[in-house]
Amino acid sequence: MSPLLALSRPTKRSLVVALDLLLSLITVWVAFYLRIDQTGLPQMQQKYVYLLAPLLAFPLFVRFGLYRAIFRYTGMAALASTAKAIGIYGALFFIVILAFKWDGVPRSVGLIQPILFLLLVSMSRAMARFWLAGQSGKSYHGIGRLLIYGAGEAGVQTASALGVAREFVLLGFIDDDPTKVGRTINGMDIIGQDDVADAVERMGVTDILLAVPSLGRSRRNAIIAKLRELPVHVRTLPGMVDLASGRVTVRDIQELDVEDLLGRAPVPPDEALLARNLSNKTVLVTGAGGSIGSELCRQIVLERPRKLVLVEHNEFGLYSIHRELEGLCIENRLAIEVVPLLASVGNLDRMREICQAHRPATVYHAAAYKHVPLVECNPSEGVLNNVFGTLSVARAAMESGAEYFVLVSTDKAVRPTNVMGASKRMAELVLQALSAAESIDFGVLDGTARTATLNKTVFAMVRFGNVLGSSGSVVPLFRRQLLEGGPLTVTHPEVTRYFMTIPEAAQLVLQAGAMAHGGEVFVLDMGQPVKIMDLARRMVQLAGLALRDDDHPGGDIAIKITGLRPGEKLYEELLIGDNPEGTIHERIMKAREDYVPWSEFAPALAKMRSAAKRSDEASIKEVLRAYVHGYEPQINALPSDEAAA
Repeated sequence: MSPLLALSRPTKRSLVVALDLLLSLITVWVAFYLRIDQTGLPQMQQKYVYLLAPLLAFPLFVRFGLYRAIFRYTGMAALASTAKAIGIYGALFFIVILAFKWDGVPRSVGLIQPILFLLLVSMSRAMARFWLAGQSGKSYHGIGRLLIYGAGEAGVQTASALGVAREFVLLGFIDDDPTKVGRTINGMDIIGQDDVADAVERMGVTDILLAVPSLGRSRRNAIIAKLRELPVHVRTLPGMVDLASGRVTVRDIQELDVEDLLGRAPVPPDEALLARNLSNKTVLVTGAGGSIGSELCRQIVLERPRKLVLVEHNEFGLYSIHRELEGLCIENRLAIEVVPLLASVGNLDRMREICQAHRPATVYHAAAYKHVPLVECNPSEGVLNNVFGTLSVARAAMESGAEYFVLVSTDKAVRPTNVMGASKRMAELVLQALSAAESIDFGVLDGTARTATLNKTVFAMVRFGNVLGSSGSVVPLFRRQLLEGGPLTVTHPEVTRYFMTIPEAAQLVLQAGAMAHGGEVFVLDMGQPVKIMDLARRMVQLAGLALRDDDHPGGDIAIKITGLRPGEKLYEELLIGDNPEGTIHERIMKAREDYVPWSEFAPALAKMRSAAKRSDEASIKEVLRAYVHGYEPQINALPSDEAAA
């Protein structure tokens, strides 16, 4: 560290004051030299000019706050304050010289000296900024050596923000516009995309920042694919919408979006489909504080419903999403009533009370236990929440006259090997049975003999795979493990999953529900399945680190195989049958899969609920085997929180 940076603040301030006073005297001497070619000591009354300069300069500089600024962070605002201070100083200096008419003091000295003083003081500030900023950068352990990809407005703003920060040393810009390549921005060269690899090696680049917020997804993915081959940490700025409200700051620099890791472009939503079941209606969302539920709420609010009812059993989750949605309504000037309600979906009376009070037209049921190993260890709770919670919300919605009921399901419901997936398939079967029945007898479940003919509700299920960035996703786990120095934990080298981003999944759920006529299982097109091992490797590369394995023992991050967790499959599927139908949306398919009539299914549900209440795991799995196609429980090791799939 520079000895100057190690000094105390009062000491550094005293040095700056001394320098300014010395410069005021030097510029007086130079002014006399330039005007009358005088090089010796002051003559006649010239000594008063030497006294006047520091006596005027010091109080004015203090008044304008020139000694509160930190030199290495000095910017245009500080230089402007310096110019104002010296401008007033110059006016007073000239007036005093004119008024007193000291012998041997030409009036022109009153003009020459302030100009010289401004130049020297400004130069001292600028030199201090560049020199001290360089010293502070050298003393910063682990400082990044950065190239900015994008020589447009966002890139230039970012470079300006980095100029007053210590996190990075900016080395230049990258741009694929041939009219910009070879030119400079503030002395920094702009290099072409083909020269990036050479520049990384030659300059010792550690980080590349993508400052191209308006770039299309396909082009962005192509750039990221090339950068992945380089030993650099790739970072990004938010999109144009996020940057529109103000200038770029260093805080805007972030890890790559999960969309960048996924490597595919979401399809723009059909606005008419999105609004069909939402605009000017009362909408209810269960599990509103979860990853999918909260994103559903954000997108629903933008479609301007009359009222949005949030149902969540987690107090903090409900508080967080309610506060966020209220802010979103204020920001977008939306007159929407947002009602936060603490409730468990398994409590039928509470769900009835909520639905009767608010009469939702559309219900999105996202509440569920979804963590495979935990549900495997707690099958009774998993079944009560996932199966009978779904039934409770569905009954309450039907009784209150809801028009649409959409279940958020999972690809793990297809030929499951775990209780979580089997319970979600049972929830689908519940809705399929309700949808097919014209009159429904809940007597077997309630212990009564009554038959109820209920209002007709359109039921639909939307099935999709893993969502990147959710609370149970591998991406947050891998990022935490990268920060801790590894290893990244993967359950099996061949484990493969379908992935989708949370916003895209939520948009497709809303659109699929709007296409429902009753009993459909909608399946989202998840694209090509992704190997978890490949995702882990990609995240290591994009962090600018080297993979450590048998072939590369000197690498930075290892990948550890932990073994399959209880109930975990190597591969997930989206369809039970082989007859998917297309819909008007290219990313949404429809399957009419086999179901069990309510009259046959109700006794099985009664048996399962009885078994769950007495924690009879064997009886629960017996019912699941009987009604869930392909369900075969696995016997695995104990669950591991550090294993990802």
